[in-house]
Amino acid sequence: MNDTSAAVAAAAVFVWLGMVLAISFLEAPLKFRAPGVTLRIGLGIGRLVFRALNRAEVVLAVVVVAAVAVGGPPVTVLVLTVLAVALLAVQMAAVRPVLNRRSDRVLAGEDVPRSRAHLVYVACESVKLVTLVALGTATLAAA
Repeated sequence: MNDTSAAVAAAAVFVWLGMVLAISFLEAPLKFRAPGVTLRIGLGIGRLVFRALNRAEVVLAVVVVAAVAVGGPPVTVLVLTVLAVALLAVQMAAVRPVLNRRSDRVLAGEDVPRSRAHLVYVACESVKLVTLVALGTATLAAA
């Protein structure tokens, strides 16, 4: 992989990784522990934060894909890039809509059971986290 493409891809990957760590594994669980934050308030905040996170992730994914595409990547970098983007796509297209429908019901005052979709989202996020670490490392090694 050429040095410029590898540097751009690695920078975008590590920014993406930092955002996922900060939002999904730090902010999301902590907000419900803050005094006065009810489930409804936490869900409202969470929807806004995750919508913004996913938009930023899409921008970063586009940067990574573009840098990898022009950089002549090794197979490992290519596979990890596809996996990271696929995980994001699954989260946004399949899991988030289910979570949004549930949170709409909670915000409307309904008492709804816990959702397994949340566990699927967390599982995708965890695999994406490991994938981004591997992708960033592989991209730097490919320079």
